[in-house]
Amino acid sequence: MFSRFSRRHFAKMAGLSTLGIAAATARTASKPKPVTDRHAPARFPDDFLWGTATSAYQIEGAVNEDGRGPSIWDRFSHTPGKIADHSTADRANDHYHRYKEDVGLIRDLGAKAYRFSIAWPRVFPEGTGAPNPRGLDFYDRLLDELLANGIEPFATLYHWDLPQSLQDRFGGWQSADTAKAFADYAGHVAGRLSDRIRNFFTINETGRFVYFGYGSGIDAPGLQLPQGALNQVHHNVALAHGLAVQTIRAKGRAGTRVGPAENIAACLPAIDTPDNIRAAEIATRELNAGFLNVILEGKYTEAFLAYAGKDAPKYTAEELKIIGSPIDFLGLNIYAPQSYVVASDRAPGFEVLPIPASFPHMSSEWLRIGPEAAYWVPRLAAKVWNVDTIYISENGTSSIDQLTPDGKVYDLDRIMYLRNYLAQLQRATAEGVPVRGYFLWSLMDNFEWIFGFEKRFGLYHVDFDTQVRTAKLSASFYRDVVARNAIGA
Repeated sequence: MFSRFSRRHFAKMAGLSTLGIAAATARTASKPKPVTDRHAPARFPDDFLWGTATSAYQIEGAVNEDGRGPSIWDRFSHTPGKIADHSTADRANDHYHRYKEDVGLIRDLGAKAYRFSIAWPRVFPEGTGAPNPRGLDFYDRLLDELLANGIEPFATLYHWDLPQSLQDRFGGWQSADTAKAFADYAGHVAGRLSDRIRNFFTINETGRFVYFGYGSGIDAPGLQLPQGALNQVHHNVALAHGLAVQTIRAKGRAGTRVGPAENIAACLPAIDTPDNIRAAEIATRELNAGFLNVILEGKYTEAFLAYAGKDAPKYTAEELKIIGSPIDFLGLNIYAPQSYVVASDRAPGFEVLPIPASFPHMSSEWLRIGPEAAYWVPRLAAKVWNVDTIYISENGTSSIDQLTPDGKVYDLDRIMYLRNYLAQLQRATAEGVPVRGYFLWSLMDNFEWIFGFEKRFGLYHVDFDTQVRTAKLSASFYRDVVARNAIGA
């Protein structure tokens, strides 16, 4: 309470006392005051949207059914030595056949939104050409089930499952031909499904699948390109996003909304001083210059081009105009701080600090625990790019989840993680940062890419032999948050 008063306030009160008014002040102060609950729940905005998220390749299975073509992850996961537990997602969660049960899991959480991805190889088995007539039938059924249960669908058009044919023919994202093929696919989906899908995410986590898939060879398609070629891949993906925005607007129903979902390079001020906060703003722009910034500003920053030098991507002014097509919202995938920064007198105005080896992390070593990211990332993004609608398109954590003899999963570490991240997110919304909704990753355990089924991110435990879904303790936690629209007792 006393922090609201300055020395000047106390001086003024002392002056009143010398004028003989202290007694009256004391009588007023002695009257009972309304009790303020300092521990009241930290509420989110009344129209805040709570949801969960998944992706097609990680849960659907049925990779050879109803005309679906192969994807780069089908081939990659079948390559010996690529997946930690030697598994594939050929069956995964069998969501293709169990979608009604899984929609029931969302309903039981009380969530009103579901972010899922559409498998490009189901719609265009060869990536281009004639669409597969049965390609969207599954999504028709899924959408009808979601809407019947009062759950709003948010569809992601690309969550890494590139048709293998495009990789074989064009080198995948190394070619602008793939960007054009993606636009055709996006337009077809929007034309067919925007009667029920109002919100489309174009591309998920460019920062992950470009660097890991085309740079380090860790993800599909397993390439290790030089930096110049890698920058061009990034540019081609940004072009694909821009072309998709245009085709969705042209072929989707009126009012259809579109934006990217990106694992932004999370740059946080190490100490919350004005200089360091400004440094974090600069770092947010520059360390995301290769994708998010060019989308949101329609240009590459001078610092990015200078740093890239001869490795800078080749592009035209018309391509930049397409890439910068206006979006309706920005999806931010937030897990761990990428860097902490402080102000610097040297260009570009910030210094990235080394992360100590002792920095706490979850069961995935890369997933450092930095709840403040849920506050700073959307705040900085809104400020740097003047964005007025943000969704947290992914946030969650892996945990070493084990069933107890009585069939329970007490994932207290996941609850700790979510409680702290959501508290920081509420802090952001309370300060007016325009976060409109939150999609928890993930609805249920699934095929976690190169880790196979070893890493579990779900609110529901999945036995991949029996396909039995079991609610974890974190499902009860999230259900309570959604029901009260708040964090705290």
